Amino acid sequence: MTAKDVIAAYFTAFNAGDVDGMLALLDTDVEHHVNEGGIRRGKIAFAEFCAHMNHCYKEFLTDIVVFGSEDNTRGAAEFVVNGTYLKTDSGLPEANGQKYVLPAGSFFTLKDGKISRVTTYYNLKDWVRQVSA
Repeated sequence: MTAKDVIAAYFTAFNAGDVDGMLALLDTDVEHHVNEGGIRRGKIAFAEFCAHMNHCYKEFLTDIVVFGSEDNTRGAAEFVVNGTYLKTDSGLPEANGQKYVLPAGSFFTLKDGKISRVTTYYNLKDWVRQVSA
């Protein structure tokens, strides 16, 4: 599979709520660089992050455009997050089912056909504004 194929499969799994499908595309030592946060290392930490996210948020991505390098070692995607804030997340505004629409992007490094780095960016200030309105 090309980098674009792997990344597209990752987002297909995300939209299906298929965490195991996402994990299958990750390198064992994946690094997950979190927007305005630290770095999670390994599939276990990534799975824990997904479980937390699925507890607090329900999200579906639209307008996904995937890019991939010719050598299949890097890629990126631009998309729109369509979400519902389900449960209050630590340090964030109180949740009461607020809807949000947020442009975002992710960058990927691939090693031996597996995702070894995921870095996602979005405008946290815009998200807070939307769920606080």
